[in-house]
Amino acid sequence: MPLRAMTTFADLLDALIKPGDLYRQEAKGAVRCFACGHRCLIRPGRRGICQVRFNRQGALMVPHGYVASLQCDPIEKKPFYHLLPGSDALTFGMLGCDFHCSYCQNWLTSQALRDPQADGAARLIRRISPLELVGHAKRLGARAVVSSYNEPLITAEWAKEVFTLAREEGFLCAFVSNGNATREVLDYLRPVMQALKVDLKSMQDRQYRRLGGVLDHVLDTVRMAYEMGFWVEVVTLVVPGFNDSPGELREAARFIASVSPDIPWHVTGFHQDYKMTDTQATPASKLIQAAEIGRQEGLRFVYAGNRPGQVEDFEHTRCPQCQEILIRRLGFLVLDYSLSGEGKCPRCGEQIPGIWPGDPGEMNQEVGAALRRAPRRVL
Repeated sequence: MPLRAMTTFADLLDALIKPGDLYRQEAKGAVRCFACGHRCLIRPGRRGICQVRFNRQGALMVPHGYVASLQCDPIEKKPFYHLLPGSDALTFGMLGCDFHCSYCQNWLTSQALRDPQADGAARLIRRISPLELVGHAKRLGARAVVSSYNEPLITAEWAKEVFTLAREEGFLCAFVSNGNATREVLDYLRPVMQALKVDLKSMQDRQYRRLGGVLDHVLDTVRMAYEMGFWVEVVTLVVPGFNDSPGELREAARFIASVSPDIPWHVTGFHQDYKMTDTQATPASKLIQAAEIGRQEGLRFVYAGNRPGQVEDFEHTRCPQCQEILIRRLGFLVLDYSLSGEGKCPRCGEQIPGIWPGDPGEMNQEVGAALRRAPRRVL
């Protein structure tokens, strides 16, 4: 849509920008953006599908210098289960998304400039520098810096600036993404980013189209990210009537296993949110069924989330060789951790894939750590 048709909210956001990196110039002043799989051709005075990347006189302008959400979260909340378990992640988000999921739990930030109901996100904007962000991570004792809450691919330039400084300070860096990536954006981020959580929302392209995406783009992202050496974990939010048939869940598990049986698959429970308020929450029994399907299809690490204490042993990490419980969890809390410093099973010596703390003694193992590891809003 034309820039002049946007609201005062857009004018506010349009002041928090810089020239982007992830584009090329096309004929007649247009630009081709490749921050996400839409690869928008954006003509002068127009916006991409995400609404936050736009063409100003033949140059692509992108978000910069602010956050709309900043929290210190347990890394298990992302969810990452094989990435410094028991540690905290300073997690930041901006505004905008390249999808429009009707059940989005972060719709206030993700649907900014697309849904008038999300205009309230303007009050969330806080100017900040990468130095200040990394300073918060150090002060709060985080081990990772993560971009989430909106779609981080569309704000990749800002993330790279933050991550570059964070890596210099020894932090691990990651995206929590819908997976609508391109080879170009993954190449751009790889020098400063180690991990990627990808949402695999459905194995039906028609369902992805309803959400504003393309299934093959997400499947390609999982393959590319794994081949490029990112640590990858995949999440499927199991939504009753949308993607919860045993056949579709089996197809998802088979796909992930075809890339690598070592990729952790999280099947998590839906709750009513945003525009999907007439669908019942996912019962724990459905998550257990989905997780069992994952194991049947050869995945070595399958987890059921959002239902602490209700999903049998699917919160825990077991050794796929001897079945020893290596990490015992309840929700975001690590109750027990027995991996060696090299990430090996102490019983049989099996190497467990992941990024593990070099000193197992660093882990938060006592129940009293629960309150200290609750999500903490920073700004």
